[in-house]
Amino acid sequence: MAIDDDLAQLEDNLRRLKIEYDVYFGGGSKKPPVETEWKVKNLLKKASDGTRMNYAQRYRFTTLQQRFALHNALWQQKLIIKEEGYRRPQDQVYGIQGLRIEQEHEAKKALSHHAKAKEDEPFSIACSDVDADHSKVESLFTALTQAREKSGDKNSPSLDSFKKFVRQKTAQLRKEYGCQAVEFSVDISDGDVKLKAKAKT
Repeated sequence: MAIDDDLAQLEDNLRRLKIEYDVYFGGGSKKPPVETEWKVKNLLKKASDGTRMNYAQRYRFTTLQQRFALHNALWQQKLIIKEEGYRRPQDQVYGIQGLRIEQEHEAKKALSHHAKAKEDEPFSIACSDVDADHSKVESLFTALTQAREKSGDKNSPSLDSFKKFVRQKTAQLRKEYGCQAVEFSVDISDGDVKLKAKAKT
């Protein structure tokens, strides 16, 4: 159980690190997320002793480790270009502008969702399979966590427990209503954050 908790914490922090870097490179933050990156590296180091892991845990850890390595290589290259500026023509293509196209789009979407949250408009996704729609579920988790933090509620569940809840609720509503997908939404009303689920027709 302790290993699963460590891996869940690592996954949560890695997800948060990516979001914080997207915001930083998008101009929404003045400083890179050094503290979150330090946490991720320490969690990777802590979990690197795979002797206590079973096969599933080792596979999950390796996946997270590779994900961080890929993202980190890109972040470091973008940091150098951001700090040194565009000194060569190819930097404009392969540097901040070129490498962060998808990240900029993601950041714009995140900012758009954040703006909608300010207007008390719900953030929603349609889910039929948690494992197939994991990116959607993670976006929902992020929106819920940010909404709760904004309202002053710091007691957010772990990503793993949240996925388990979404998986159970999806199966329940699909069986009950015979629908293909379930729509989950984060609704903010009078400062109260609510996670709603309904059959999607």
